[in-house]
Amino acid sequence: MAARSPEKSRPSVFWPLAALVVPAVSLIAKIRIVGAEKLPRTGSYVLAPNHYSEFDPLIVAVAVWRMGRAPRFMAKESLFRVPVLGWFLHRTGMVPVARASSASAAKQTMAQSNDLVANGRGVIVYPEGTLTRDPDLWPMRGKSGAVRLALAGDIPLIPVAHWGTQQIMGRYQKGLSLWPLRKPVRVLVGDPVDLSDLRGRAGEPAALSEATTRLMDAITALLAELRDEKAPKERWNPSSHGQKETGRLDS
Repeated sequence: MAARSPEKSRPSVFWPLAALVVPAVSLIAKIRIVGAEKLPRTGSYVLAPNHYSEFDPLIVAVAVWRMGRAPRFMAKESLFRVPVLGWFLHRTGMVPVARASSASAAKQTMAQSNDLVANGRGVIVYPEGTLTRDPDLWPMRGKSGAVRLALAGDIPLIPVAHWGTQQIMGRYQKGLSLWPLRKPVRVLVGDPVDLSDLRGRAGEPAALSEATTRLMDAITALLAELRDEKAPKERWNPSSHGQKETGRLDS
């Protein structure tokens, strides 16, 4: 097991939450993690996973906890105003994201990035913004939210892929497929995406596009390794396939 970081070893609201969630998820899924040492033990990071099932966040959260860090996600800003839930989101350090103009979004990203660095926290951001539309569950076109955060604060951008969750809850499936219990789910953590040549260019569309391409290429390569298959030559683009993107937590 990976060494625990200070944020996990200190008592927090994550402790009782983990006591409930980790055993429940572990009963449903047998999670095997490769590359856990690539997630920083301390300091900030942006973790970017693939996304093809509504059950993905629980798999990723448990994996991050087992790797020694406290899992934090981006969440809609409106949720922070909901009684009780808002308190919980604030206490656990979840990152609010709001639909905003380009100028406001840039300021918000910088503030969020600075906060992650100052508090030594990580955040999990789904770069696709929603479940992939690719018919074969490969990562589709990414959005720029994850790379914006990473570039704004020079934060390590860690790609990760997992495979097997679809056996527990398929894309668009309403319920869980619980039997047999402990279905295997493999998680593969990659090396940080090299954005060194793009530092200081977080506001440039060309730099964001290049950084997003590098990130999605890295995630796709990890998934191809897990699946032992070749990924499609072209990434699925909902716009060109006449489908409406319904991104939730990214922009």
